[in-house]
Amino acid sequence: MRYKHNKQLVPFAKHLRKEMTKEERHLWYDFLRSYPVRFSRQKVLGKYIADFYSAEAKLVIELDGSQHYEDESTDKDAERTAFLEGYGLRVLRIPNNEVSRNFYGVCEYIDAACKQSLSQPDG
Repeated sequence: MRYKHNKQLVPFAKHLRKEMTKEERHLWYDFLRSYPVRFSRQKVLGKYIADFYSAEAKLVIELDGSQHYEDESTDKDAERTAFLEGYGLRVLRIPNNEVSRNFYGVCEYIDAACKQSLSQPDG
């Protein structure tokens, strides 16, 4: 299924790739960039920009800072997750502080999610 591509978001996505957070840089350069399943950074998916996206694994990884745990943000995140899940994607929400304090565990979690997704028959 094709995601409605929002060309207006492309310049902002490019900006976000250049200005990654410390946690995004760590996850990208120390794990996802060389992971055997291809991931993209700051991928435009409909009206959203996913932090990391794998078309092959049908997986979106969102790194969430503390602002994501405020009431208004949790509602927006739930809407965003529902939108992406509507395209058959699985969304992993990982707190930034987990990347900092439990990097190995985060990598294992992503690896397990990828392997589970790839083992599912296409539906």
